[in-house]
Amino acid sequence: MDKLKKCQCEDMSEEEKIAIIEEFIDEYKNKEGSLIQVLHIAQTIYGYLPINIQKLIADGLDKPLSEVSGVVSFYSFFSTTPRGKYTIRVCLGTACYVRGGKKILDKLQEILGIGVGETTEDQKFTLEVMRCIGACGLAPAISINDTVYKQVNPDKLSEILEKY
Repeated sequence: MDKLKKCQCEDMSEEEKIAIIEEFIDEYKNKEGSLIQVLHIAQTIYGYLPINIQKLIADGLDKPLSEVSGVVSFYSFFSTTPRGKYTIRVCLGTACYVRGGKKILDKLQEILGIGVGETTEDQKFTLEVMRCIGACGLAPAISINDTVYKQVNPDKLSEILEKY
């Protein structure tokens, strides 16, 4: 995993990316419960899990492709389509929803020109919803990657997005 700590994956060739994934497959191959670890590593490198990478992992771990694809589709963390550099998550838990979370989501869709689960054409933003950020007392809230914004209102969104 040390190789991934300062990974400049977007600057790597396809061969280099596959070589790193194959190295991790070899390392985890005979360990129980290793599939999620390898998928996580592959998604860190690619930003998503295209079918050819799922097949590479399935073959390398001696698992059926259906099992790998099933895990990828089950966990919301994994994505089969390219994701943006910044993932915006709008909290739609009870407190956030009641205090305007849906209006924030609608405004973000309007500003970005995408729907939930989609990525902007420039690959900058991916828009998602989540059930709780854990900032209920300061609702409504959104997160962009690891930064949480509290007491957000639709008028603040353009200012927040300008930072990115």
